[in-house]
Amino acid sequence: MARAPLRVCIDARLKGGGESGGVEQVIIGLASGLSEIAQSGEEYLFLMRPGQEEWLLPYLKGRCSILHVKTSAVQHNDPTPAHRRLSFLESVIELFPRAVRRNLEALRKVVELLRLREYKRQLRVPQSDGAIEEAGVDVMHQTLQAGFLTSVPCIYHPHDLQHRHLPQNFSRKEIAWRDLTYRALCEQAKLVAVSSSWVKQDIIRQFTIPQEKVKVIPLAPPTAAYPTPSKEDVAAAKRKFGIDGPFIIYPAQTWRHKNHIKLLRAVTLLADKGCMVQVVCTGKKNENHDLLAAEMRKLKLEKQVKFLGFVSPLDLQCCYELARAVVIPTKFEAASFPIWEAFAMGVPVACSNVTALPEQVGDAGLIFDPDNPAEIASAIERLWHDDALREQLVERGRVRLSQLSWVETARIFRAEYKRLANRHSNVSDEAAIARSSPC
Repeated sequence: MARAPLRVCIDARLKGGGESGGVEQVIIGLASGLSEIAQSGEEYLFLMRPGQEEWLLPYLKGRCSILHVKTSAVQHNDPTPAHRRLSFLESVIELFPRAVRRNLEALRKVVELLRLREYKRQLRVPQSDGAIEEAGVDVMHQTLQAGFLTSVPCIYHPHDLQHRHLPQNFSRKEIAWRDLTYRALCEQAKLVAVSSSWVKQDIIRQFTIPQEKVKVIPLAPPTAAYPTPSKEDVAAAKRKFGIDGPFIIYPAQTWRHKNHIKLLRAVTLLADKGCMVQVVCTGKKNENHDLLAAEMRKLKLEKQVKFLGFVSPLDLQCCYELARAVVIPTKFEAASFPIWEAFAMGVPVACSNVTALPEQVGDAGLIFDPDNPAEIASAIERLWHDDALREQLVERGRVRLSQLSWVETARIFRAEYKRLANRHSNVSDEAAIARSSPC
């Protein structure tokens, strides 16, 4: 009797449209890679909410398909009596005149601490809604940090522990949620997958996870799965975005840790020296964008800097084609997809000297202190004027990227899927696992 197919589910419960940044790109890369290598006896299901499939459909082929969740809505519990009492107390405080409220600030802080304690008491990692169990899934690949508990063997991607390093970027509730969720899902997982040795050591140190459980599995630029732009596409993008002349590009959502503000100040330093560098920023404009817009007005950079918002995969490719350099002043990163994308597109890179980035860029890019606008400006100026340096970095980037692809990453994960599902491994599977980094 023939054995049932190996059935793997990949968590893809995102809206798309760039809202989830690099996590969305991981899923696109996996979808394209698994679509290429899937064989008879294998099925890859992408867990999604009904009506949110459009962004992923172009990358699903062959034995890759969609599995819908059973409950698409988030369930909210009624407020507990403790929460209702705290809310009532807060509303009473607001009734006092402003001068009196200032004297009640200590009481307000006590209320906030009590509310946080009550939040932590009720906080739970959600259970599977049963969709993957009913579908007979053998392995659950939890690509999202917000995973769920299940008896199905899991691979989990915590991606990074930024909240432990930059807690000022998160509310106390967000930190509590991340700590509880990430730890629980790391403990549940049979394999914790990370993108760099820096993140591996951080996960082991912060959560006391056994070293053998955490594995570095290299990622690749998602642009490999994107459409290749024609000359007409590039020309159309120039017209659409009003791009005229050379520019540097920073592809990143406007989160605080992406550090756009120091990039703006570096551009101002260059302008003061007579070096007028144009900057194009792509990526979703979130709540932090208003602060950046105010800083641009203050520094009089409205004519030099463009924030395009989220752009389509084709338009992003066009922007890379047109850019003179990619500059990444981020203050925290597990791994930077724009670095891989720049290497793939033949664009030189300068990036921060933090976390995993020096490991990722190696000798194929310039590095700088992201807290020092003068250092950022110096790196930009070198890339802006030095043709020989740009050519040297582009060639080194090609070399670093030569062994990375989503097909290769998919082969490694397929071998791990088979191992966790107790399926027979062949020589190809064993070779794929051996090629992944032991660091």
